[in-house]
Amino acid sequence: MSEQTVKEQVIPEFEFNENMTMVQQLARSFAVKEIKPVVMKYDESQEFPFEIVKKLGELGFMGVIIPESYGGAGLGYCEYITIIEEITKVDPSVGLTIAAHNSLCTNHIYIFGNEAQKKKYLPDLASGTKIGAWALTEPTSGSDAGSMLSTATRDGDCYVLNGSKNFITHGSVGNITVVIVISDKSKGKKGTSAFIVENDTPGFIVSKKENKMGMRSSDTAAITFDNCRIPKDNLLGEEGMGFHQALSVLDGGRISIAALALGIAQGALDASVKYAKERKQFGKLIGEFQAIQWKLADIATQIEAARLLTYRAGYLKDQGKEVVTESSMAKYYASEVAVHATNEAVQIHGGYGFIKDFPVEKFYRDVKLVTIGEGTTEIQKLVIARNIFGG
Repeated sequence: MSEQTVKEQVIPEFEFNENMTMVQQLARSFAVKEIKPVVMKYDESQEFPFEIVKKLGELGFMGVIIPESYGGAGLGYCEYITIIEEITKVDPSVGLTIAAHNSLCTNHIYIFGNEAQKKKYLPDLASGTKIGAWALTEPTSGSDAGSMLSTATRDGDCYVLNGSKNFITHGSVGNITVVIVISDKSKGKKGTSAFIVENDTPGFIVSKKENKMGMRSSDTAAITFDNCRIPKDNLLGEEGMGFHQALSVLDGGRISIAALALGIAQGALDASVKYAKERKQFGKLIGEFQAIQWKLADIATQIEAARLLTYRAGYLKDQGKEVVTESSMAKYYASEVAVHATNEAVQIHGGYGFIKDFPVEKFYRDVKLVTIGEGTTEIQKLVIARNIFGG
């Protein structure tokens, strides 16, 4: 390994501080009281939980990592991880809403917006008064963002946007969207730029709301730009920096998806332990059988390993360190652990695991998203390998 790839090893102290303990208790209480009674209602109807999001905003959960000066909670990534995990243990859809809103649209404006843009947009986003979306993926480009086709053309004091984006979280319910498009076709990835688009702008069209397997109350939609004219002041940073900005935003976003995976895995484990203490077969509790005990032991150990990776990435992010590799490792491992945990949880429940009355059925449907969103497992491995080889 070259000297350039050797990093100083930072080992964080993983004891919860006062802030983390406080937000953990607050998030846990809110999830049990406000979200748990209506989880399946929203899942079945695929209705976006506006009332829940409004209350989350009042708690500061829609602007966790945004400074208080812009209306946010002013907390760090470790607190952010804690909040997402606790909410997700009850409903991954709501956990995803918090993650996407904070990490993508809101954080992109915070990191790369100028002072005027921050003052104009962040207070409403951080309070949850307005919902943010982030548009990178297109019908013909996912991880290969360099092949996107949507464009922005300068026209006087405006840019005119044309093209389409899909799989956009909050695409049909959002108020403000950060969109990355091509502003100079001749420069490839270096010709992409990021813009703030208010969703009521003429030419911003919600073309399709997706009917999904899981995460059903988290809104996902395809959007189209048809000569959508926005002020030149809505350009984020400089022209040509859109792809670079997106990669930076995704580094933090992958930590939030790792936290989402942790919540799903822990929720599945908690439900399985409860079931194993109640279900009897052959005259004794199934939790007394070694086959079940070993499944639970494997899941619990893997979750703890994933949790350490995730909090380490969050700790480093809070220290202002580069977390490209660490966030990819956390996201990759935690998401695969979550898939394994939910699969085993359904198996432990047997036939009841296939029934919507038991929470593991929903965890099983929801979990696959965490191996896909914000970069697939395969993409995370590419990022990690590139660092190993010093690329």
